[in-house]
Parts: sequence; structure tokens; C-alpha cells
Amino acid sequence: MLNVLLARHGQSEWNAVGRWQGQADPPLSDLGRAQAAGAATLLGSFDAIIASDLDRALTTAMIIAENLGVGPVLVEAAFRERHAGEYQGLTRDEIEAQFPGNLDAGIWPPGWEPDADVLFRVADALERVKAEIGTGDVLIISHGGVIYSLEGHHGASHERIANLGARWFHHDDRGWRLGDRVQLSPDDVTIENQDIV
Repeated sequence: MLNVLLARHGQSEWNAVGRWQGQADPPLSDLGRAQAAGAATLLGSFDAIIASDLDRALTTAMIIAENLGVGPVLVEAAFRERHAGEYQGLTRDEIEAQFPGNLDAGIWPPGWEPDADVLFRVADALERVKAEIGTGDVLIISHGGVIYSLEGHHGASHERIANLGARWFHHDDRGWRLGDRVQLSPDDVTIENQDIV
């Protein structure tokens, strides 16, 4: 069986101030680095660690890998966050000022990457992981939008995921199935955040 723990990165500098990131590339905050180091104390062993190519995910993965003694971190761009179009770089208040009512109505801006496109690239990347690694336990450090797309595909209702929140996905003879959600950041380095993407 292949067990994949798909985790959201640690807090980024933009998470800390409520900016929508999408595929923009802000670094981890100091808290995000502490969250990653703390997560390593809660994790068991993994056969491989894979990360999105965006800095906040890759740095999270590298901190965890160093603390676990697993590596090198494999980089897979298909696990990057969805493109948030014209919302990227804006706070919720700035989005409301520029696009009044759109957030409440669920209207996405030009350049927004649709759910189906996110799911297609992420599912394809998971199939490559399965083909290349086969069985064992794999940690993938990715993004909230990636986790939401896979959860939705497997019938889970939308529920916010904190930095270093994660979801297990399992593959056996029946295909992929949804596992449990877990929180990887110790209580003393977890904060509420309002980051959407």
C-alpha cells in the first residue's frame, strides 16, 4: 500500500498579513519555520519527501527532511498552489474594494485556475508518485487549494485547513481513498490564520 500524507506548508510572510498567495512565492515567516521544525517532532519515518516548487512549501519540506534525516527532498511543480488570478497579492479587504461582493458570491477573477484543472494536474502527479515509489509512506508538502481539490473529489466537505494541517490519502488495489486529517504543528506554534490560497 502507498500512504501519502499531503500537508499544507508552514506559515508564510503573506499568510501572516492575510494576503492571497496563489502561485506568488513569498517565503516562510519565522513562525512558519518554527512550525516546520515542530512538525518534524510529531512525524514518524517516511520513505520519501516531496514538495511543491514554491518556496513556502519547499522550505517547509527541507526543514522537516533535515530534522527527520530523510532526503533529498524531491520537487514536483504539479503540487503547487492554484493560480489565484487577479486576487494574488491582495488581502480580503483589498479584494472587496476592487471586486465588491465577488468573494461572498463565489465569483473568481480572470486568471483563476479552475478546480478541474487543479485536480487534473494533482491527480496526475499522484499517479506518477505511485508509479515511481510504489509502496510505503510519502510526505508531500503542498498547499491548501491542492488538499481541498483532492478532498472534494473524494466527497469530503470543504473545511479550512491550517498551516501544517494535513490529510492522508491511501492507495491499494481498489485505488485512492481518503484517510484522516491531522495537524502537524504542535499547539505551541499553531495560530489562527485567514489565508485562503
